[in-house]
Amino acid sequence: MLLVSPSMGLGWDETVYVSQVSAHVPAEFFSAPRSRGITLLVAPVALLTHSTVALRVYLSLLSGAGLALALLAWRRVRDNRVLALAGALFASLWTTEYYGPQAMPNLWIALSGLAAVGCLLDALRRPAARLPLVGLATALAVAALMRPTDAVFLAVPLVGAALFRRRPRLLAFTCGGLLAGAAEWIAEAYARFGGIGERLHLSSLNEGGMGLHWAVGDVLRSVNGPILCRPCDVSWNHKPLELAAWWLLLPLLAAAGVLVESRAGRRGAALLPALCGLSVAVPYLFLIDYSAPRFLLPAYALLLVPAASLLAGLVASGSRRRRRLLLAVVGVGLAAHLVGQYRQLHEEVAYTVSSRADQPYAVPQFARLGLTGDCLLTGEDAEPLGYYTGCRAVETSGNDTNITLTELLRASTRQPTALLLYPGDPVPAYARAWPVHTVTGRDGRPNYLVRLAPR
Repeated sequence: MLLVSPSMGLGWDETVYVSQVSAHVPAEFFSAPRSRGITLLVAPVALLTHSTVALRVYLSLLSGAGLALALLAWRRVRDNRVLALAGALFASLWTTEYYGPQAMPNLWIALSGLAAVGCLLDALRRPAARLPLVGLATALAVAALMRPTDAVFLAVPLVGAALFRRRPRLLAFTCGGLLAGAAEWIAEAYARFGGIGERLHLSSLNEGGMGLHWAVGDVLRSVNGPILCRPCDVSWNHKPLELAAWWLLLPLLAAAGVLVESRAGRRGAALLPALCGLSVAVPYLFLIDYSAPRFLLPAYALLLVPAASLLAGLVASGSRRRRRLLLAVVGVGLAAHLVGQYRQLHEEVAYTVSSRADQPYAVPQFARLGLTGDCLLTGEDAEPLGYYTGCRAVETSGNDTNITLTELLRASTRQPTALLLYPGDPVPAYARAWPVHTVTGRDGRPNYLVRLAPR
């Protein structure tokens, strides 16, 4: 709440999730790849108030509590020093801080994945205990509610561990949690999309065609922004050096942590989170052709456990002189890491706040054009502006097409309808005769050219 302004406006994806349960705006189009987990998470606040600040504060507190609970799942598996360090490293990532108060699913998959792995390891250590099994099923259900496909990749190593150790109860709770969390997604697949296969097909089309793609380069170009790299043709953003070093060192630290823990007889406590972290990263490294910094949050949360084990072991072993030297080296490295992460966080928050600040400012100008309540918006920023004006956002093209041009023109004769364009955008043929109005930002410069359908 101190570093990410609670007044930061909602993004496009956020308005889609929140509008599903908001009592103040119509529900926006919910496409095939989306899942209802975030919508359920924000419902207690969204049903009561339209306040962005209230939603941000609620999610900030909830994500902090979620990280604490995820780490508690490990309390019988690893010592508190390692857990505290892993949690602090994850919490200090700019992506974690940035998305903590946002209505987006990736951080919650990270937290539920971290809890699931801890619960499974605890269940292996205490076969007769029921609490770890319940925690495992609950954590996987939360992950599947947020995004079933990610939850499946997350669960593959967990299923493998249950089979390898010949624990049918563990396997049952793992699969049961997945199915329980995915039940709503499956039911909606048949109710709205014609079945699971068709929903997966539509999801693939929406994502640009799921298949074998070498997206590692896209990931490296986007780890420090932009927030969405699609298409990912931006230049590398790895200055200062400490920002680049962190992302490149993490896999090496995790691998070294697994080796060190294996020699100490704690292989499972390091290997399983590393395998789950790699597995949940697979679709974002090899199956899509774009990237975003938030995509790998679940992988970071899990890989940081063996990485923290390594760092904690380095500063606690050997002679006193060696410990002091390593403590100084690790301390300097972590200080540089923090400086880079929080510098990047400040830049991202400042840019996001600035880019979204004019959206609420535009609402009175839209109202003077009759665009409030029972109305339709299409074009640039239609979803967030629809959320703030109470209009319904529709798209006639692109990944989230939910209305045909014929239907849009027919609806425009019954209710106020507007096409939103940025200054300089080409005007579609159907709207060239529509009267144009300029909506300005706080600085008085034109933000949108609003073409209002005649009635």
